[in-house]
Amino acid sequence: QVQLVESGGGLVQAGGSLSVSCTVSGRTSSRYTMGWFRQAPAKEREFVAGNSWVDGTIAYADSVKGRFTISRDNAKDTVYLQMNSLKPEDTAVYYCAATNKWTIGARLSRQNEYVYWGQGTQVTVSS
Repeated sequence: QVQLVESGGGLVQAGGSLSVSCTVSGRTSSRYTMGWFRQAPAKEREFVAGNSWVDGTIAYADSVKGRFTISRDNAKDTVYLQMNSLKPEDTAVYYCAATNKWTIGARLSRQNEYVYWGQGTQVTVSS
């Protein structure tokens, strides 16, 4: 059974930085495509960033390009999301997701591609 556990959320002022991480347990994460999604209050969950194990593709939502960076450490079975220049509209619960499907290209941003989900971690950006 694969389990994902996020950590690192918190409160930060606008313009600040925060890093969240997601550790995969149960099986190695090296052959899993990893993604980050977020859900703000009264909004649908949306794609933030993804990293495909198939071809190494990395994708970002337009709203976070240039500010967020996804990375992974397969030796630690951990994926990270470094968030810089944070804005109040980045406030949300951030979810880590994983899949062992053949997920590449545009499929990285599709929620139904992902099989395993973490419990989420709150990120709050104050203005």
